[in-house]
Amino acid sequence: MSVNNSSETKEKSKQRIIKAATRLFAQKGYDGVSIRKICREANANICMISYFWNGKEGLYQGILDDLIERQTEYARSFIDLDEELSLLSKTDLLERLELVLDKAVEMLYGGFISRELISFLIQEQNQHRIKLTSPLLEYVRKIIAAVLNKDVQDKEVIFKTLFIVSQINSPLILTALSLDLLKQKDFVPEDKNIILSNVKTYVQTLFKKEA
Repeated sequence: MSVNNSSETKEKSKQRIIKAATRLFAQKGYDGVSIRKICREANANICMISYFWNGKEGLYQGILDDLIERQTEYARSFIDLDEELSLLSKTDLLERLELVLDKAVEMLYGGFISRELISFLIQEQNQHRIKLTSPLLEYVRKIIAAVLNKDVQDKEVIFKTLFIVSQINSPLILTALSLDLLKQKDFVPEDKNIILSNVKTYVQTLFKKEA
């Protein structure tokens, strides 16, 4: 077997493990899942856990790391995350923010994140086992700070970022008030358009004085 084929095989095993672990952790929690169970579900050799993540705790963090890596790669396809925002006008900043929100809705409601991963992330909020460091979220916070002429650690900046992100995420999280009422198993393109329209209206209202 060539080196390239070997690397490809390992990467496929890695992704199967991540997928299986995400589903099992979401269903049973961290303590309710064994490494052996994950590997059986993923049809992968148990030594792969040590090879990639050095154990169960590393795998748990690895699920989020994989998400952030994919999210960041996606973000860099349409925005410069390292851009010096202080050089931009407020109009340009708000245009950047609108672009990010547009792409974020497309990402979240276009199959980028599985339902199991959403459940995993919601569960993790109560456990604090892993660290959430998203360059895309940091970029959004920096935009908001620049628009308001405040520090990124300012409370108003932090809460405005939270409220905007919540506008995007809430239909995915509160499915009893979205999909269940709509009698749907998943979101359709029309839903995505409505969500984006509402998010944009909220942001425009939020920064009306700053535009």
